[in-house]
Amino acid sequence: MTVAAHDLRCDVLIVGGGPAGSSCAWRLARTGVDVIVLDRAEFPRDKVCAGWITPAVRDALALDLDDYARGGRTLQAFTGFRTGGLDGPLRVTDFGNVVSYGIRRCELDHYLLQRSGARLVTGPLASLERTPDGWIANGSIHASMIVGAGGHFCPVARQLNPGVEEERVVAQEVEYRLPPEMAGACQVRGEWPDLFFWPDLQGYGWCVRKGDYLNVGAGRLSEKAFPAAVRAFQASLEARGLVPPGLPAKWKGHAYVLYRNARRALCDDRAVLIGDAAGVALAPSGEGILAAVETGLLAADAIVRAAPDYSRAALDAYARAVDARFGPRLARRAHPSSWPSWLAPLATRALLNVGWLTRRVLIEDGFLHKRRRAM
Repeated sequence: MTVAAHDLRCDVLIVGGGPAGSSCAWRLARTGVDVIVLDRAEFPRDKVCAGWITPAVRDALALDLDDYARGGRTLQAFTGFRTGGLDGPLRVTDFGNVVSYGIRRCELDHYLLQRSGARLVTGPLASLERTPDGWIANGSIHASMIVGAGGHFCPVARQLNPGVEEERVVAQEVEYRLPPEMAGACQVRGEWPDLFFWPDLQGYGWCVRKGDYLNVGAGRLSEKAFPAAVRAFQASLEARGLVPPGLPAKWKGHAYVLYRNARRALCDDRAVLIGDAAGVALAPSGEGILAAVETGLLAADAIVRAAPDYSRAALDAYARAVDARFGPRLARRAHPSSWPSWLAPLATRALLNVGWLTRRVLIEDGFLHKRRRAM
């Protein structure tokens, strides 16, 4: 329910209505907490993302996928992956059963936000003021607690962590509906997303087909010469005939921090960060939806337990829960020495060319997180 932002009051204000914010709102609302979600966009919003959810996301949020699909939303079953280098052959790893689901973020985010039951206020976070008993956002929204869930550039994260610098992943991608005359020429199969890895293991590209939609993109830990690398990747896909010629020229960019590289504090007095605002993307895939959902649920549980004491000391239980769930960040331990430059290409070749390594290490552990314990 969208409401006008005029002298509103709530227990918890969540800034950002993506999977992190909606998951947190859903869990809080189920316990009787009064929640407002503030997001700059009207929903359903345009959100480009390779976009898949694993069974772990489904289970954590108790999602009824039949209900989700009945609404006409895209739900592409993935039964395997095709993996390879930027210019070599693709290896098929077929699990023979559904291991993930392709979704469109514009649909998923809208669905989750509606399901949360939270009040929605649209517009940017223009001002944020601390008060003795909480926060005032935009001069009109009063809250006892604030949750930063606005992605990598979340204004709440910047206010809580001024001047913090982190190594980040940069990505560019495009998603568009395949015209009927081009759908047959697209060699990307809906049940097998394609993943293409750089030899240094510092990034990968992808082609993900979701029904009538195709998502193509790439991400790298190094920002140096990244635009040129994306153009070369696009050209190689077209030259190999994997995608129809004439991909849209304008790709959208975004950034995120891998959890292992994050340095930002996750909580303060009456404030916590979740999802990409907390810098919790999972390595090596950069998986953000699962991490967003898990941190959103962990934060909600910590907020409920801490109430009405929202001091940093009380909310630090959330930071400890994230540590227990995701492991210690590199910022909290000795940074490992870098691999010799000659070793990464050898590791890449092994991961891509040895079938059991591809399946178990690269796909199951790196992308599907199959051995990650349930929430």
